Amino acid sequence: APEAAAVAAAVQAELNGHGAPAPAPAAPAPAGAPAGGRPLAKPPVRKLAKDLGIDLATVVPTGKDGIITREDVHAAAAPAAAEAPAAVASPVAPEAPAAAVPAAVPDSARETRIPVKGVRKAIAQAMVGSAFTAPHVTEFVTVDVTRTMKLVAELKEDKDMAGVRVNPLLIIAKALLVAIKRNPEVNAAWDETNQEIVQKHYVNLGIAAATPRGLIVPNIKDAHDKTLPQLAEALGELVTTARDGKTSPAAMAGGTVTITNVGVFGVDTGTPILNPGESAILAVGAIKLQPWVHKGKVKPRQVTTLALSFDHRLVDGELGSKVLADVAAILEQPKRLITWA
Repeated sequence: APEAAAVAAAVQAELNGHGAPAPAPAAPAPAGAPAGGRPLAKPPVRKLAKDLGIDLATVVPTGKDGIITREDVHAAAAPAAAEAPAAVASPVAPEAPAAAVPAAVPDSARETRIPVKGVRKAIAQAMVGSAFTAPHVTEFVTVDVTRTMKLVAELKEDKDMAGVRVNPLLIIAKALLVAIKRNPEVNAAWDETNQEIVQKHYVNLGIAAATPRGLIVPNIKDAHDKTLPQLAEALGELVTTARDGKTSPAAMAGGTVTITNVGVFGVDTGTPILNPGESAILAVGAIKLQPWVHKGKVKPRQVTTLALSFDHRLVDGELGSKVLADVAAILEQPKRLITWA
């Protein structure tokens, strides 16, 4: 009940103001108290006395007709509060250090505390902000990439690709760029301040890179305009710069979509968190030789699993599904890089 809550609050306030005293010593029955009878006090005053540990028989009443008031109870409690510290202070102090010393030794031997700062702090803040701001949806598809792996092997021997790094990530990046071209609405951002969806007519392709300082996401500016050799060169520079710890803040700003290649760690796939301010992120799993039905027969094929997370505020399930399906279709039949470009 509200009244009970008010009383409890008042009692707590009194305790906060006067401390928690020890019981007062016995005293002769005060003048004004009924002879051989129960001291006169109202129920709230009796509760206050009980909470403060005061025997009403020891309280001198000042109220009308010998009634004990709240002030009388506080007056009786004051001397007890003053005496309490002297009675309890001495035995506690010597034991506290003895208990603390042995506890600290195993903690320091078994645990290491690392201050959260710099890149790690920035990553943590960005991930928490993204996870609790953008409603994430993640979709998955498993795809036969045998033809893509053959294309990679052929490109490594192509003189036009000499001097640049050719790997599956290059074809996956190009596949995502083509899928975005076919579904441009996915390349957007949510403007919370102005309550607008900002459609991007360019693609700054982010590539998540693990570094000694933590995970960073530099991006290739205007990746949509680059030829395959130019894209390969940009990817190589981005990865090398990140590993050397020389990535600039400008290189990490302005991304629109991102690829994270968790497959390099042997992981099948994941549910990636959006890079803040972006609409989608594609996770690429490990490419493994697996049994696969190909042309009606079970054969060993190169297979991987893709996962696309997107911001459901601006990317509907249909749109996200189309983007992921297009990427998978290109990796299954890389000739679509030409027919769909």
